[in-house]
Amino acid sequence: MICYAVIDTNVLVSALLSYRKDAATVQLIGRLISGEIIPVFSEKIMLEYQEVLNRKKFKFEPNMVGYLLSAIEKYGILVEPSATGVILPDIKDLPFYEVVMEKREDDAYLVTGNLKHFPAEPFIVTARQMLTILDEKKTAQYTGL
Repeated sequence: MICYAVIDTNVLVSALLSYRKDAATVQLIGRLISGEIIPVFSEKIMLEYQEVLNRKKFKFEPNMVGYLLSAIEKYGILVEPSATGVILPDIKDLPFYEVVMEKREDDAYLVTGNLKHFPAEPFIVTARQMLTILDEKKTAQYTGL
């Protein structure tokens, strides 16, 4: 079962910082790489990914960052979102919200580590919640539900 998801930058940072393969963010990126999650992004989001993931303070391996970003670009969907008029606590989160709203007709999710920065909506989830959603959809697909 394939799902569309807008991935907040903090999820990527968390995955790259993690030393645990069983961390929800690491598993989420694994499912993105395997094609189970189709990333949805805008030019603004991609610019933020590049800027944040290349910050010297993180000391991320440039090849790993490049691989992740090129996988998102290659297998993802670039959208030009419409303005929603929504006001969020952190204005830098608006591009993520507007992109997910642009793809809601495709049942897209917004995956973030900062739920409090967004409206309480069932399609705005943590990495762990997204993994559960994927597993439930996969189970439903195999059982014919």
